[in-house]
Parts: sequence; C-alpha cells; structure tokens
Amino acid sequence: MLDSYSALAGQFFGVISLILCLLAFASKRDERLMGLLLSANVAFALQFVLFESWTAAALTVLVIVRIALARRYPGSKGVMAGVLVASGVAALLTWQGWTDFPAIVAMTVGTVGMFLFHGISMRICLGLAALSWFLSHALVGSVGGMLAEALVFVTNAITIYRLERARRRYPQAFE
Repeated sequence: MLDSYSALAGQFFGVISLILCLLAFASKRDERLMGLLLSANVAFALQFVLFESWTAAALTVLVIVRIALARRYPGSKGVMAGVLVASGVAALLTWQGWTDFPAIVAMTVGTVGMFLFHGISMRICLGLAALSWFLSHALVGSVGGMLAEALVFVTNAITIYRLERARRRYPQAFE
C-alpha cells in the first residue's frame, strides 16, 4: 500500500513540474526561464526520490544548484567544471545501472548549455537535455515527468522559433 502512495505522490510532483516547466519555456526572458526551472526541479527531485531513482534525484538536486550558479556566474568555465565534477561524483555514488545514464547525459548537456550559451543556443541544449530527461522519466515510469519533458521540448521549440523570428525582424535588439 505504501508503494502505491509513493507512486501516486511521485506522479503528483511530475504534474507540478509539468506546469512549472511550461511556464518557464514559454518565457522569452532567460531570467524568468531560470527562476521557474528552479521550482520545477525541486518537484522533479521529489518525484525521483519517491520513485527511488537515486542518480536522477541527486542530479536533479545538482540541477537546482547549477541553475543558481549559472545565473550568478554566467560563462564561467571553472564553475561549470565544478558542477560537472560534482555531477560525476554524485552519479558514481548513486549508480544503480544503465537506466541512470540518460540523467547523466541530461545533466551534462544542460550544464554546458546554461554556462556557455544564452538565448536560442542555450534553449537548443536544454531541448536536448529534455529529451534525455524524458527517457529517464520513462525508465522510472513517471507519466507526469514524461509529459513534462515532452511538452517542455515542444514549448522550447516554439520559443526558439519565436526568438528566431524576432531576431530576423529586429536584428538590432539581439546584438
């Protein structure tokens, strides 16, 4: 019975993440995107804990730290390297099998994107990370998480299109 409550709670946090992710990726402003992603990843971390996916849970907690650090130290290769090393250590300590690999790919691609890029380039990296997180959610059976990542990917693609259209229409605003 407890397992069913845990699974239900995990699904609940996946849906909360879905709502927050949609709001985040619909935003054209990087700061708003990052702030909403912080909240969404708290819910994702709780979801992974409830599904006992320890590597994904640990990496999601580090995603929260990464977002905060990327906002404070944009472009810092040293801080980025520190986040990647911490992610590697966390993955080694929590590794349960190859089903943990998509979370590691997602963390790596997202970290590089957030520290080294902005605007469209950052969102392309985050879209690739969303595809990897989708697989991670699928492997633990999180319906809410899979929907969140699928809709994040689509919303992100639409936002990339909108940003590119605005860049073509108003090139001086993107210089």
